[in-house]
Amino acid sequence: MKVLAIETSCDETGVAILEGSKTATGYSFMVLGQALLSQAPLHREYGGVYPTLAKREHQKNLPVLLETALKEAEMTAPPTGIDVIAVTSGPGLEPALWTGIVFAQKLSREWKLPLFSINHMEGHFLSSMTVGGKLENVSFPALGLLVSGGHSEFVRMDDWFKYKIIGETLDDAVGEAFDKVARMLGLSYPGGPEISRLAAEAREANIPASRATLPRPMLQSGNCDVSFSGLKTAALYALRDMGGAAKLSAEEKAAFAREFEDSIAETFVAKTRRAMNETGARTFVLGGGVAANAHLRSALTTMLAKEFPEVETRLPDAALTGDNAVMIAETALAHLLSGNWHLDKPHENIRAAGTLSLEESV
Repeated sequence: MKVLAIETSCDETGVAILEGSKTATGYSFMVLGQALLSQAPLHREYGGVYPTLAKREHQKNLPVLLETALKEAEMTAPPTGIDVIAVTSGPGLEPALWTGIVFAQKLSREWKLPLFSINHMEGHFLSSMTVGGKLENVSFPALGLLVSGGHSEFVRMDDWFKYKIIGETLDDAVGEAFDKVARMLGLSYPGGPEISRLAAEAREANIPASRATLPRPMLQSGNCDVSFSGLKTAALYALRDMGGAAKLSAEEKAAFAREFEDSIAETFVAKTRRAMNETGARTFVLGGGVAANAHLRSALTTMLAKEFPEVETRLPDAALTGDNAVMIAETALAHLLSGNWHLDKPHENIRAAGTLSLEESV
């Protein structure tokens, strides 16, 4: 089975064509063609994603990326052999989502192919469990930590496509916290990689600890929820007390970035430990854009290897941690190949949902 997938949930425009098959213990995927374009440089001057600009760029990019993906797959429009079109319906920025949905609906009508909507967070979850193109041999229950610019949540997966959110952010997502604190430090957007770069420099150079000590939020809450608004405020006040970011030396900025990243990592390590104990998970999955953070990956894998050695840890390829259409195609293929969805029952009434939860979409 072959799927053409479209992803426009935020500021990445993605188109991918994948072929999938069912195996004895799961699913196998092959990328036939893909194209991905980030708008980050265009949004940098705004310090974050500007929705109207994102919509305009998606409209401009989609036809070009579709042609690129078809060419790589050695197909022409209208293509022969594609069985399904899949598109991200949420969660995400409504103007961006609608651009992808309308484009997918147009292709569905013109090419006379069924159209299915995909939950963006399920895409991150399943693609992060996929290793070498194989989504196989998953031991349930699986625990997913999904972290990105818009989401921070722990999801328990009891069986294929059976999800339960057991913890989530009460306010800001971790990726947003990274970007806002980066802006406080005078760093460019996207801020997460910039903070991580400075934090890594501080560790490698053994720069002394920051003058500021930031909180590790909600460690004593007794649940798996997280909160980062207070951490952002603490960072703001700490920088104010230090005379402002402009007055910090390069070493002091690096030390502050390290303290902030350590706070994030230690918080997620503690919450993951609790979630593992609560769920008895046999597989741990880290997904979402912030899953590319090397320090967070290292801190989590170190804790899991030491305290839960029987648990398999699956981390996404760093190149696929961000938003992309490959993960949307993989999710559509898994549902269709399993028999959970049927070609003669497409998702006719697709809605763009900025806050669609994973539990609501399945």
